Amino acid sequence: MSLPPPPLFPSPASSHPPGTDTPATCEVPHFAPVRVRGGRYQLRRLVRHRRRAVAAGLALTAAALVAAGPRDADRARGHPVAEPLRKHRAVEMVAAPVRIADAATVRLLRPGDRVDVVAAQETATGGDARVVARGARVTKVPDPLDSGTANAADSGALVVLSVPRSTAAHLAGASATARLAVTVC
Repeated sequence: MSLPPPPLFPSPASSHPPGTDTPATCEVPHFAPVRVRGGRYQLRRLVRHRRRAVAAGLALTAAALVAAGPRDADRARGHPVAEPLRKHRAVEMVAAPVRIADAATVRLLRPGDRVDVVAAQETATGGDARVVARGARVTKVPDPLDSGTANAADSGALVVLSVPRSTAAHLAGASATARLAVTVC
């Protein structure tokens, strides 16, 4: 013999009053409001993150400019230049051997030093001194020759300077008419 299934709804004639089988009520805790990220909040977020928006805009602009760039590398965009730019020639440096009047001063020099060369006319008779070469680089200081004469001290000492070609011509001309001296830069 089988028992009938229990009723889905308790009958009003049941022994318990209605609602006593449910748990006791309790207070619901306070929750912060839930905000859904949607269309109206995106503009506010964009304003808050302005630097990101500017960076993204610049990246898109740069990509568009690269894509729309010139197809022919030789052809310039914009207005043509009236006359082409002149290319500067490199200054041709030459090695100029120069005889300096004071041999002891030359012994102080080493290759790589920068010197100014001064041409001094006879200052005892009212001559003047002028700078012939500025910032010349010393490339070599040859060993002095032992001539054994007393006149060797008067002849000075030789030094090789690296100067532009035009300055080398001025040095050669000045050494013919004046005594040359150096100052270390």
